Amino acid sequence: MSLRTLDIADAVQPLAEYAHQLGAGPIIVTDGGEPVAAVVAIGNADLESLSLSTNPAFVEIIERSRARGQREGRISADEMERRFQHRRGDE
Repeated sequence: MSLRTLDIADAVQPLAEYAHQLGAGPIIVTDGGEPVAAVVAIGNADLESLSLSTNPAFVEIIERSRARGQREGRISADEMERRFQHRRGDE
């Protein structure tokens, strides 16, 4: 699989044609040599995941959470489960 670039001025095929070529790898659309868009296969992604991953407010929440995790440390999935069980009174 390779990464291909396509200048926006040369992108004259219908979008469906580019979509059919994605088995060979993503297509990075450029404008004057600068990347401006990507045409990529989304595999098993759902619409909600795609929508959230490009939502600036959601991305900001994730970035704040990651920064806090680096500052304060993170907890393991096992510890998170233990805390949930304790809160529910399962212990």
